[in-house]
Amino acid sequence: MTGLDPATGLDPVAIRGEEIALVDVLDRLLAGGVVLAGDITLRIADVDLVRIDLKALVSSVGDAVPSPWEQVSP
Repeated sequence: MTGLDPATGLDPVAIRGEEIALVDVLDRLLAGGVVLAGDITLRIADVDLVRIDLKALVSSVGDAVPSPWEQVSP
C-alpha cells in the first residue's frame, strides 16, 4: 500500500480511483484502530425490556503494543 502524498495529503490510490482489496482496507483500519459504538433496545408496548450498550476498540497487536495475554507455545 502506498502512503499519503506529501504535497496534497491525500492517498494517490484514492485519487486515481483504483480499486483496493477489502483486506488492505481492514489492514489500514486495524493499524490505526477502530472504535465501534452502538445501542440496542428491546421494547414491547413502550416498556424497555433489554438494553445493550456496545463500545469496543478494535486494533492490531504487534511489537509496539504487546498482547495483554501470555504467549502459549503449541
